[in-house]
Amino acid sequence: MAQMNMQQMMKQARKMQEQLAAAQEIIAQSTVDASAGGGMVKVTVSGDMQVTSLKIDPEAIDPEDVEMLEDMVMAAVNEALRGVGELANRQMGAVTGGLNIPGMPF
Repeated sequence: MAQMNMQQMMKQARKMQEQLAAAQEIIAQSTVDASAGGGMVKVTVSGDMQVTSLKIDPEAIDPEDVEMLEDMVMAAVNEALRGVGELANRQMGAVTGGLNIPGMPF
């Protein structure tokens, strides 16, 4: 009986490991879009935390406002990174059924 329980636990652990790997792949392939400054700056960040696209509307920016532009870019990037973090938490939480596992980011 104890051996059967151990086998069940091992199967469950393997299944969870496969689900976590699949969730990590989904996250890595996902992107999050964000904007700042009323759409003057738009950024896309991939699930592996790489900025994949950064667009600035040149008609909406006064050349003298470079510092403001830098702040808007950082705000858009930070917003997108937060979105990636939230995506990861939702995906991992769905896989584990909301289990609280020490050391895991969900």
